[in-house]
Amino acid sequence: MTINSKLSADTHSVSIEIGRDHFATHIMADGHAFIADEPEDLGGTDLGATPKNLLLSALGACIAITVRMYADRKGWPLEGIRLELSQTLVQASDCVDCGLPEDAKGRVNVLDYKVHLTGEELTPEMIERIMDITKRCPVHRIIMDQTVIRAELAST
Repeated sequence: MTINSKLSADTHSVSIEIGRDHFATHIMADGHAFIADEPEDLGGTDLGATPKNLLLSALGACIAITVRMYADRKGWPLEGIRLELSQTLVQASDCVDCGLPEDAKGRVNVLDYKVHLTGEELTPEMIERIMDITKRCPVHRIIMDQTVIRAELAST
């Protein structure tokens, strides 16, 4: 794999392992260990969050951290942020207000989130800017930008 870019230094990696236990998946990310799994009704052991929930968690955590950093830099009176995220798979033709072309076909993953802010002294202008900042976190950009997923079989 060759990447010629100034951005190639911005690389992150995790290690994933799964054995025969359905479907407990051990994840190691920069020294932090956790488990992903599927619920029992899907054949899993329900030892951890599902992969889709981990994706939503990554997005939500990134949004919260980005907003917190921004508010702190600005010295704004943001006491806290709480996010509720969901993922729904819908037909493109049923995706109202999604910004898709009229002739879009197939299914579309829709990620929705609600933002709850606490801070009595937040102005309407601050709140509007915070809502704009929620769309600028790195994970949001990964999801929305052009993303390439490549796979190769490692030699053993």
